[in-house]
Parts: sequence; C-alpha cells; structure tokens
Amino acid sequence: MKNFNYLPSVIFMTFLLLGACNDDDGAVDPNFIEARDRAVELIDSTNEVEEYLNTHFYNYEEFAAPPENFDFKIKFDTLAGDNSDKTRLMDQVDFKMVQDRVNSEVQYKLYFLKVIEGNGDKPSFPDIARINYEGIYISDEPGQVLNKLFDSSVVPIQFDLTQIVNGLQDALIEFKSATSFITNPDGTVVYEDFGVGAVFMQSGLGYYVNPPPGSSVPIPVYAQLIFSFQLFETEVGDQDGDGIPSVMEDLNGNGLEEDDNTDGDTFPNFADADDDGDGRPTEDEIEVDSEGNITFPDTDNDGIVDYLDADS
Repeated sequence: MKNFNYLPSVIFMTFLLLGACNDDDGAVDPNFIEARDRAVELIDSTNEVEEYLNTHFYNYEEFAAPPENFDFKIKFDTLAGDNSDKTRLMDQVDFKMVQDRVNSEVQYKLYFLKVIEGNGDKPSFPDIARINYEGIYISDEPGQVLNKLFDSSVVPIQFDLTQIVNGLQDALIEFKSATSFITNPDGTVVYEDFGVGAVFMQSGLGYYVNPPPGSSVPIPVYAQLIFSFQLFETEVGDQDGDGIPSVMEDLNGNGLEEDDNTDGDTFPNFADADDDGDGRPTEDEIEVDSEGNITFPDTDNDGIVDYLDADS
C-alpha cells in the first residue's frame, strides 16, 4: 500500500457522536417524533440497505491497480450505463449479526466492505481509534435512493469507539490499523498498511430518530447510513481511568459496553471508577505490576474479586 499523508488534526467533529440530549426542564419538544417499533423498522431499513448494495459498486479497480497519488478512498456509483457491468457491492461485502442497543431481541445484518484489512493492531469495541471517514445517507424518502454526503473529515480524527454510532463501532473492530507511521519535519504523517473499508447500516445502528443537530446537510430520521473510513491508529480504552482496560469490563462477554453494571447505578462498569459502589475506587482494589499485568485480589475469599464485591 502507498503511504498516506495528513496534517495533524485541529478539528473536533461531532456528527459521529451518539444521540441528542433531552431537555432538562421537562418541556414537550414540538418537534418530538415518537419512535417506530424497532423490530418493524428493521425490515424496511434492511431492505433499503440491500437495495443499495444491489444497485451500486465501488472503485475496486483503482484499489487493484492504484494510480499515482491515489488517496485510497472509497467512492460509490450506480450500476448503470457504462458502469452496468461492474461488480455490485452485494457480491463484495461481508456481514455479521449485531444486537440493537435498545431492544435486545432485534438483530441486524450489518454489511461491511473490507477493501483492505490492514496489518497493524485490531481495535476492540471500547478502544480509541484514529480514522478518516466520510458519512452519507442513502435514503431521503421512501423509494428515493440518494448518495448525500453529510459529513467527512479533512484530517484524521481520534474517536472513543464507545461514543460513535453503533454501526460504525461494530464495523471498525473488523479492521486493523497501520503497521507504522513517521512524522515528517513539516508536520505531515506517513502511515503504512492501514485498514480501508465501509459499513452500510440500518437506521437503528445509526441515529434513528435523533440525527445530530446543526448539520449543514440535515440527516432525515430513520436514515440508512454509509461510513467509509481509513483506520490509522488504535489504543486500548480505559474510559473511567480505573486501571482496567474497558474490554475487560465486558463481564458477560457479549461485546457490548453498555450492559455490564455491577452496582446497578447509572454508570456501566466501563464508565464507573467504583464498579461495586463500596466507596473505594476500583484502582485501589486491583494490583498492577511494573509490566502492567493486572491481578484481582479476593480479600475475603468469597469467590468475588474485591473490585466487584461491595462487602470485601
């Protein structure tokens, strides 16, 4: 793979971040939209995504024989006219089943395009990643398919994967970061062998009825989204700074960070610096040696490690 250069990021981007805030005063929002049943919406949204995959292709020929100064960015176009003989996306994507974060009984067939897997480290779902991306929505109204760009990064931006839309989080963990990078005297960075891909997500894994406000290109409710991306760097996430990598706080092992909450408070374990609610910080109830290895004492020998045991 050729190198990729960029200037250090000076932009903070919000469109990938999850959700919109509710009013604190309890007032009724005149623009409030009551959400559809997520299981019902799943059917229509999946049909829209699959229709797109069956009628579009990407610039795979450029990736197979990169032209000079190729930027390794994915571009989509319609299978029509001179492009009618191109290979459709549906024949090139992978998929996996992922869980809705609101209704655990709803499962999505999440399609992703692995153009280049990458050769560096693979992020876990609660890690930190530096990426380039473009976000488009593919439907404005029933029966009308669009490719409308609503946001993109000019330079790579670092994101906490627990704070981005779920579909993108679920896709990025299928890729690997760059093997190395060099910072040049002029401030540009050269990456080698980074991951390149795209994800095609149903609205339930995107913004659903809460598209981010303030966009110059407003995103409709229930919009199906596509994010294409380049994955450059990843680092282990410890969102609450308690000394335990957040991936280790996924106690039920289901690959979701939201539903592990030992003490039943308002914070799941990955965001809770006192996981058992006993008043002692988690970092004081674990042991970390000079090489960073973590052990979990069980002081009262009751089979529950101290940091998860309010009675220890």
